[in-house]
Amino acid sequence: MALPASISASTAVQQEIARLASLRDVHAAMEWFRCHEPELRDWQLQVAAIPAPPFGEGPRAERLRSRFVELELQEVQVDAVGNVLGVRPGSDPEEKLVAVSAHIDTVFAAGTPLNVRREGDRLYGAGISDNGAGIVGLLALASALASAKVRHSAGLLFIGNVGEEGEGDLRGMRHIFCESPWKDRIGPTVVLDGAATDTVVTQALGSRRFEVTIQGPGGHSWSDFGAPNPIVALSRAIARFSRTELPVEPKISANVGVISGGTSVNSIPESASMRVDIRSASQQEMERVERALREAVAEAASEYPKRARNGGKGISCEIQLIGCRPAAELDPNARILQVIRAVDAHLGNRARPHRASTDANIPLSLGREAISIGAGGSGGGAHTLQEWYDPAGRDLGLKRVLLAVLALACVQK
Repeated sequence: MALPASISASTAVQQEIARLASLRDVHAAMEWFRCHEPELRDWQLQVAAIPAPPFGEGPRAERLRSRFVELELQEVQVDAVGNVLGVRPGSDPEEKLVAVSAHIDTVFAAGTPLNVRREGDRLYGAGISDNGAGIVGLLALASALASAKVRHSAGLLFIGNVGEEGEGDLRGMRHIFCESPWKDRIGPTVVLDGAATDTVVTQALGSRRFEVTIQGPGGHSWSDFGAPNPIVALSRAIARFSRTELPVEPKISANVGVISGGTSVNSIPESASMRVDIRSASQQEMERVERALREAVAEAASEYPKRARNGGKGISCEIQLIGCRPAAELDPNARILQVIRAVDAHLGNRARPHRASTDANIPLSLGREAISIGAGGSGGGAHTLQEWYDPAGRDLGLKRVLLAVLALACVQK
């Protein structure tokens, strides 16, 4: 009796991974990771010491561009939005490129003390793991392939992209997949984000971010008492919005992360604002909670007259969309998913499917095959000044990346 097609395909992929791992050049590339771990640590400290705040990634991009040139990648360039790209050509120029990306930005504002250092076996510093580990994974893959002279049919597109964190709103990957000359040349995409090997992101967590601003006439706390107070109106809007029903399945979160406004304790403020983050894998749920936010703001504002009692202006409200990340999900029968599962089985690595907001959101939302995985080792304290990275076990993560990418690129004997 013939096996079901899905089982047959899975077996074929497992056999392909076993064949790849047995090749002398591939084995040499995997050995390169183990032998060069001290060098990889130095690279990580060096790159993490270069500030890369949102919209200020230029110096780090230039360092990555020079490394791509040293590794003899072709078509090396920094594009219009600051992404760094380089190609390792394959033997068949007609095949789609396999993209491997790592974001080069951090969440930390310009001027933040990064305090990058090594203490024992651990590395410390803001952004040392997210995404210092991913950037080093990208460079390690290119270096190992160059050293071992591995040949593959499809070309590899190495990308150090900007705009993954915060208000960057995935602008680097949006540009590559929606506007750049590369968009039609790319096939599957492997995103390297942070450390670890225990997850594979196959579901893109969507998000919508808003800045809500409420304005009024302002005034003195005594002589103008009774004038509309934007902070009070904003507080009432937050209270209403906080009562919005948020189901467990499909899970959705809503967070008021920033509040600002006012000038002094004895002044009625002229404006107050908040920033709100709504996240879910469900577009419909995000739209429902967005409506609830708008209704809460409108209801809070309606409690004030349109004109102040002294004839001046009353309350006005503005809700501005400041971020939008699409929700999406990888086809469960996608080849890239079969490949990473077969790689994990071959390496004895246990990884669970995961939902997260990463650079993979963009290709996944366009119906492209993409996953996001860690580059090995372990890390913690992400998005804090106490962030750390431990390279123990990094070679497992890099072997995982290598075998997955080479299976997608069709390695020759």
